[in-house]
Amino acid sequence: MASILIVEDEEAINELVKRNLQLVGHHCASVFDGITAVSEIQCQSYDLIILDIMLPGLDGFEVIKHAKNTPTIFLTAKDSLPDRLKGLSMGADDYLTKPFEMLELLARVEAVLRRTQKAASCFEAGRVRIDFDSRQVFHDGQLVECTPKEYELLEVLVNNRNIALSRERLLELVWGYDFEGDTRTVDVHIQKLRKKLGWEERIKTVYKLGYRLEVSR
Repeated sequence: MASILIVEDEEAINELVKRNLQLVGHHCASVFDGITAVSEIQCQSYDLIILDIMLPGLDGFEVIKHAKNTPTIFLTAKDSLPDRLKGLSMGADDYLTKPFEMLELLARVEAVLRRTQKAASCFEAGRVRIDFDSRQVFHDGQLVECTPKEYELLEVLVNNRNIALSRERLLELVWGYDFEGDTRTVDVHIQKLRKKLGWEERIKTVYKLGYRLEVSR
């Protein structure tokens, strides 16, 4: 997985982002001010930087000048259009404002890593392999026929592995906000994926919430 530098002076937010990124398999380092961030960027190579703007020492706009073309996501409370335009014009790959939802940040991280070819092109767990480029799923080397929604649900579970996802959130992420069905649709598709992939023990039911794909890190 990717090597990610988190530049955020609020320790609670820094730790929250770090823990969730590590849950899905990324390797993370944390710094809390702009000067240390520049030093870290000069000494180490990263696949992605998650960067606040309002930082002690040097602000994020100054830090990104030293990013050496490293993909960068601004994560900041500065939500005005001029700030967004400035951040993107300085080379940021994405711009997410606080308060934010962790699942959205994880999705944006995955999107940037895919776009910059820093993300893995496949995922393996036990006897299952998923090829993201071809959108194909294999079990014991044999192609598994999945419907488009089964595949999309599987990809959401993989991208958010080890994180509990509610049925409602899965419904939104896979079927969209305007879907008129109910959460039983999620249950039916989960059961089909479990059976097709032999993942009865890997896709865990989270009591009164939803599901979690458990993968050792």
